[in-house]
Amino acid sequence: MSLRLKRRGTALLALDLQERLVPAMHGREALLQNVERLLKGAAVLGVPVLATEQYRKGLGPTIPQVAALIADFAPFEKLTFSGARETPLQSRCEAAGVSQLVLCGVETHVCVLQTCLDLLEHNLQVFVVADAVSSRTVANHQLGLTRMQQAGAVVVSTEMVLFELLERAGTAEFKAILELVK
Repeated sequence: MSLRLKRRGTALLALDLQERLVPAMHGREALLQNVERLLKGAAVLGVPVLATEQYRKGLGPTIPQVAALIADFAPFEKLTFSGARETPLQSRCEAAGVSQLVLCGVETHVCVLQTCLDLLEHNLQVFVVADAVSSRTVANHQLGLTRMQQAGAVVVSTEMVLFELLERAGTAEFKAILELVK
């Protein structure tokens, strides 16, 4: 298990950023700003992006500003809270050689947490982006982060992810990432 994120073998997973769910999240503007930074950074760095939608019939589709930033957008639809239970997520990760997943989305203490726990049980390394996940309340957000960290996930920030995957300055990718975090 690597202590660092590596471009090869890493994917970004955007969980349940849906029309009827996102507006209820604490700090939703900052949440969306950081999710957008991650998605744009993943595109610059060539990191694949996967997405889930929880009960689309009730919660609506992924918000357009997020869906537009994901190449070949085709979210895994789910009814279980975990994005790794009834979706082909794990088999897709195995087929693509993904061993590290970076999680963003909502809600920290429900779908993000349960997805994280299932991924950890399947020996995948999980990085949870603290400033790109949220819940309706700060308390639930903090409890979700704590539980995931105690279970073995690595809690990181948006900038930590982008610069760790980038690895070096002085490149066109560096300039593009720098523009995202300014």
